[in-house]
Amino acid sequence: MREQLKAKTLDFMCGSPHSKIMKLTIIGSWGAYPGDGGATSGYLLQADGYNVLLDCGSGILSKLPRYLNINDLHSVVISHFHPDHVADAGVLKHAVIVQKALENRREKLLFYAPKVEPWFSELTHDGSTEGRPYSEDENYRIGPFVFTFKRAIHPVPAYSMRVECSGSSLGYTGDTSWSDNLSDFFGGVDLLLAEASLFNRFKGKVPGHMTSVEAAELASNASVKRLVVPHFPQFGKSEGLKQEAEGHFPGPVDLAIEGNAWEF
Repeated sequence: MREQLKAKTLDFMCGSPHSKIMKLTIIGSWGAYPGDGGATSGYLLQADGYNVLLDCGSGILSKLPRYLNINDLHSVVISHFHPDHVADAGVLKHAVIVQKALENRREKLLFYAPKVEPWFSELTHDGSTEGRPYSEDENYRIGPFVFTFKRAIHPVPAYSMRVECSGSSLGYTGDTSWSDNLSDFFGGVDLLLAEASLFNRFKGKVPGHMTSVEAAELASNASVKRLVVPHFPQFGKSEGLKQEAEGHFPGPVDLAIEGNAWEF
């Protein structure tokens, strides 16, 4: 069983003149499949009363009500259609259908995702939910946020994303192998959520994923202000990932433990 780590909320200004705008909360961060009582990828991003979920993996819907009433969720942005990032999208869709039928919810839930069939079409249901495709070619305004996307290196179509809001910025790698292009894409973000599926000794052995050291080197090359490490493997101790990353990134490094939150 994975070690129990205490959740925390951190405020940081990152040396920037702006006030704290965004809040990021970890709902789940296991890779591949959830550990006992856990959930895979799901990250709640909030600003100006708008709530967007980045990925919706296995176990996320059972965890989300601890942090947000699902009727207050406006959008979901899916990085790719692997189950550990999208498994609970279907049950979330059904929850919205039920809540609208009970007249507890008025707005439809928007799913932003790569247009990969047949999965993309399944996101839309009769005025309750709507799938909206995205690509690398333009910026997308989602509530108060501006999203831009970069094709990731992964066995299926997958995207990394950068999010801006009133001077605050977040980067999220999704699942990807190392790519030099990501350093420019994430340049200077306040917080980088960079997957570390592997301890460094497994570098190059699992296509489509990064090690803890690669996540740290990406953060360092991109001059980000804080690194948060998610997508834990099913072996070893998470603190070991953090320790490996800290040796290659001069800024603060945090683990993406469920309930951890950052305001920036």
